[in-house]
Amino acid sequence: MSKIAQGFVISLVCCAFLAGAAAAKENIVVNGSTTVLPISQATAEAYMKRNPGVNISISGGGSGNGIKALIDRTTRIANSSRPMKKEEEQLAASKGVKPVAHTVAIDALTPVVHPTNPVNDLTLEQLSLIYQGKITNWKEVGGKDMKIIVISRDTSSGTYESWQEKVLHREKVTPRAQLQASSGAVVQVISKNRYAIGYVGIGYVNKSVKALTVNGVEASAKNALDGTYSIARPLYMFTDGQPTGAVADYIRFVLSPEGQKIVKQQGFVPVK
Repeated sequence: MSKIAQGFVISLVCCAFLAGAAAAKENIVVNGSTTVLPISQATAEAYMKRNPGVNISISGGGSGNGIKALIDRTTRIANSSRPMKKEEEQLAASKGVKPVAHTVAIDALTPVVHPTNPVNDLTLEQLSLIYQGKITNWKEVGGKDMKIIVISRDTSSGTYESWQEKVLHREKVTPRAQLQASSGAVVQVISKNRYAIGYVGIGYVNKSVKALTVNGVEASAKNALDGTYSIARPLYMFTDGQPTGAVADYIRFVLSPEGQKIVKQQGFVPVK
């Protein structure tokens, strides 16, 4: 065989090897909570740099959608800003899925308003009455004579579920509330409407909105961890059973000192 032919054969073998390596690249699908989304995106980016043989694809859509995808086995990891509901656990069991919760961060649900709004603090009761539609003007809570525009997450959101439980005590949100599909959308709406109030995970608070204190307590890492702030909650990654392989390795990374440093950089509270 000529040297040219030998070179051609070697090239084909190399191409076949590379194609096989590409095909063998492990893909991890992550779906669910938009609150957990920035944590997933940042940790996945850092993890994939260390592990080029793993590809992590991430999408939002809400905690409920992520949990549904886990039960349907269309995702390996379900991000959630709430625990699983009993009916979700029962549905999972009926399909042979065994959800395991991994607490990856702590969040402080934060009420936010337009930066020009003079109100700085609301009680938990005032927040509840605003979201039930029983307080409708800012002057009723020490603000200007302006109608309150209520902004809420949609019902598939774990953030909505947490707010309904911790603030509304299971009462229904006013039908006049404007529902948003993501925490980022809530921030965008509030930043452009001086009449509005909304709520987001602490990691989404930025200079375009003003965070309110609740019962005089600031939403902060310290206050969330010690229980002083009343609207704190864990953030989860759910897997089907105890994870193995790259999924287990990725979750270990999220919970490692480096991963928890990324959690803090994203504005959330590390669990370790």
